[in-house]
Amino acid sequence: MFLLQVLIVLLLIVASVTALLLQSRSDRFQGARDRSVAAAEAFAHSPGLVAALRGPDPSAVLQPLTEAARKRAGVDFIVVMNRAGIRYTHPKPEQIGKHFVGTIGPSLAGHVTIESVVGPLGHEVQAVVPVRDARGTVVGLVSAGMRVSRVSSAVDRQLPVVLGAGAAALALTTAGTALVTRRLRRQTHGLGPVEMTRMYEHHDAVLHAVREGVLIVDADGRVLLANDEARRLLGLSPDVEGHRVTDLGLAPRTAELLVSGRVVTDEVLQVGDLLLAVNIRHTDPRGGPSGTVATLRDSTELLALAGKAEAAQSRLRLLYEATVAIGTTLDVRQTAEELTRVAADRFADYATVDLAEPVLAGEEPPAGAYSEAPELRRVALSGLPEDHPLYRVGELHRYTVPNPMATGFITGRSVLVPDLRDAEEWRAQEPERFERALEHGCRSLITVPLRARGVLMGVANFWRSRDNTPFEEGDLSLADEMAARAAVCIDNARRFTREHAMAVTLQESLLPRGMPEQDALDLAHRYLPAQTGVGGDWFDVIPLPGARVALVVGDVVGHGLHAAATMGRLRTAVQNFSSLDLPPDELLSHLDELVHRIDHEVTGADDEATVAGATCLYAIYDPAAGRCTMARAGHLPPALVHPDGTVEYPDLPAGPPLGVGSLPFEALDLHLPEGSSLVLYTDGLVEGRNHDIDTGMQNLATTLAQRGRTPDEICETVLSALPPARQRDDIALLAARTHLLDPDRIAEWEVPSDPAAVAEARANITRQLAQWDLDEMAFATELILSELITNAILYATGPLRVRLLHDRTLICEVSDTSSTSPHLRYAAEEDEGGRGLFLVAQLAERWGTRYTPEGKIIWAEQTLH
Repeated sequence: MFLLQVLIVLLLIVASVTALLLQSRSDRFQGARDRSVAAAEAFAHSPGLVAALRGPDPSAVLQPLTEAARKRAGVDFIVVMNRAGIRYTHPKPEQIGKHFVGTIGPSLAGHVTIESVVGPLGHEVQAVVPVRDARGTVVGLVSAGMRVSRVSSAVDRQLPVVLGAGAAALALTTAGTALVTRRLRRQTHGLGPVEMTRMYEHHDAVLHAVREGVLIVDADGRVLLANDEARRLLGLSPDVEGHRVTDLGLAPRTAELLVSGRVVTDEVLQVGDLLLAVNIRHTDPRGGPSGTVATLRDSTELLALAGKAEAAQSRLRLLYEATVAIGTTLDVRQTAEELTRVAADRFADYATVDLAEPVLAGEEPPAGAYSEAPELRRVALSGLPEDHPLYRVGELHRYTVPNPMATGFITGRSVLVPDLRDAEEWRAQEPERFERALEHGCRSLITVPLRARGVLMGVANFWRSRDNTPFEEGDLSLADEMAARAAVCIDNARRFTREHAMAVTLQESLLPRGMPEQDALDLAHRYLPAQTGVGGDWFDVIPLPGARVALVVGDVVGHGLHAAATMGRLRTAVQNFSSLDLPPDELLSHLDELVHRIDHEVTGADDEATVAGATCLYAIYDPAAGRCTMARAGHLPPALVHPDGTVEYPDLPAGPPLGVGSLPFEALDLHLPEGSSLVLYTDGLVEGRNHDIDTGMQNLATTLAQRGRTPDEICETVLSALPPARQRDDIALLAARTHLLDPDRIAEWEVPSDPAAVAEARANITRQLAQWDLDEMAFATELILSELITNAILYATGPLRVRLLHDRTLICEVSDTSSTSPHLRYAAEEDEGGRGLFLVAQLAERWGTRYTPEGKIIWAEQTLH
């Protein structure tokens, strides 16, 4: 009866729904026709359509317009065609140019045609509308339509509503039967006896097999279910069901959590030696009985694994920090200090580093195994107070065997002492120091040899106090990693120290060992090599004929041995060029050509070699005239300190650096009052990371602005005030205070270009030497000047001038307007002349020629008796 009743109701519902659907479908179909006609009419009467149809390319103009109109109108297509039915537009571009599928005759006559056809898009409902021009003539057609399938799908979307209404009616008719069967469904969940039995068997098997405890508690706090894992984790008896949780003998916190009724997610609960992750949820979110279900998961091992993972991550972080912090400089001591600081911050309580003496000097310790620990010097210590019992920084010591540090150094392997109190052999060997270390709190030790590239350089010691956990085997690998990183950095610093020392030694060996004897200038100099590499800076003081002195300062591009060697070549070249008595600008031109050749030699031998460019300042001071002539090649200008203490930088043309070539150099003449100071320097003095060269030169001028300082005082003051704490470039400093030659020590005459004037010149010379109390030199001097004057009269033109200078030597000079230089040659037996210069060379200490803008000067020097 129940099934028959349901069948009758279903038939009535189906009939009603069918009639409703047919009516709804008819209405929808009519609506689709109306939308097609409206879309076609609207587009057929759109402005510009007739013009587009008569245009050269209707499809290019109308295709995007019809597609936009189609999408807005909600139809499947809008097609524009000519009177022959050839399409100008279509949703499928490949259909453009083909005949329209449908009836167009009535529309050509001016009527609207509506029909159902099978076109390119399928079964379609379409309307064809004529397009008229201004005179009413049909010039084209517009068709719009929709697919039948789309009309049907629109109707089908209404079907769920109709079916829902029918289902509601069916539900009302079956409500009585549903009330009858409700109780049965709640008890069996729609399952039969066999299915119910199988379900409960599977439930029990899964519940008691899982490795997660399940405990269900009702609203009164009684246990409804506890699986085997829950009983094991909580230590419950097999008959726990039905008992109150508070009566099970659980810890108060455990019992309170299980009966609290609150939602819990992964809360850690300690039960005995176990750590349980507890999750609690309510049992009634879906209409079930009120209560809670708790799941218990043993996370003791997971927690231990998490602890190990965290420890490993911490060690990785420490290694990363050590990699970043260790080796920031190429300094052995600084690198050792960086290792101890990193270790004392994160790994140990105290850390020390001891290195062999050769390592600190940049040398390599002897290779091979050691029978005993060598003398080591403590270079770094961190984490210890002032009153610690360990060796102090800078202290030289020798570890005694079987001290763990000595054992580690001799064997080359790390040594772990978890508890120093068990190191009985060490206690017996050094009882006093051992007891002091224990009293200070040292309890655990790792000593690691510092080895890199097969070179054993020292040991690193890591200590932990009694307030920290002892070292373990896992800590040994971390200590090895840190020490290995530090050992490589220390070895790099050691090798750099050796190369730096070699470069400094070479550089200093190539610099002047002392100042030449002369009376024109008071001199002082300083040279400071860079802390990170020798830069090739140099200076020089070169005595010149006529009591003059040349001052030189220069800077070679680059650092290291190459720069030092290039500096030596340039200094030698300057000395050689100065012996030619060239003006400063000409000397720099010759030096520039030399550097250019050196560059070609270097690049020809090795394409990767650096260019040997350089800067140079060359100045010549003449104490007789108080004049200084100088030129520079890319170098900084000198500082001129006047006698009153004012400082200026002469406006000296810069000139290109040496090695650039093809550009001339310009010289500048300055008159220097007696007591003026000329300060020559390299850029390492005024250039720094925190300021530019202009600021450095202003600071130098401020430092020099004081009167009455000696050259030594100038050097000390400048070097104490200007160089940076971390000097990155060489500094060469040369200070010179000027003197003028006493006018009473200068004698000068003009000699006519007549052989008869030689006798008068000799008489003048004799009288002048008598005034200077140099009568014993009169004969040789008369002979020298007679030969020089005679040569000038014979081979030169214009007036002659003779000058005597009484300085450390007696200087005789004869100047004329000729640029022809005399030279020694062997005279044949029949030659009447050619022997005068031999006499000059024999009587004088040295002689030579220098050129002036007006001609030349032939000079000769005699030592004073």
